[in-house]
This record gives sequence, structure tokens and C-alpha cells, in this order.
Amino acid sequence: MEKLTEMIVPVRCFTCGGLIADKWDDFNKRTVDGDNPDKVLDDLGVKRWCCRRMLISHIDLIDEFLPFT
Repeated sequence: MEKLTEMIVPVRCFTCGGLIADKWDDFNKRTVDGDNPDKVLDDLGVKRWCCRRMLISHIDLIDEFLPFT
């Protein structure tokens, strides 16, 4: 199992403004456990492609920034 870390996830979708940050923990946990990301997003109610891309394409950079605090 991959390590789950605190993420810097955008609160809202850059395109439509829909809330996405509240869905990140569930999405990340379920996809790390092996669930299909498409099904997870459907279960979480993320229907718009712009919101889906915000979660799917998120890259973990927090470990890169921590040494500079």
C-alpha cells in the first residue's frame, strides 16, 4: 500500500468552481486500495470532466516544499 500524505489540493475546480477538496481523501484512499478511479469518482458524485481532471491529475508536491518552510 502506498503512503497517504497530507496534500495541497485545490479547494475548488479551476474551471467551474465546484468543490473538490472534500472528496480528495476518499478518492485517494480508495484508489490507493485498488479501486477503479472512474467508479470512485462516480460514487463520490463528481460528474463534470473538469472536476474529475482536478482529482485525477493532482500531483503530490508537499514533500518537495516542506524543507523550505
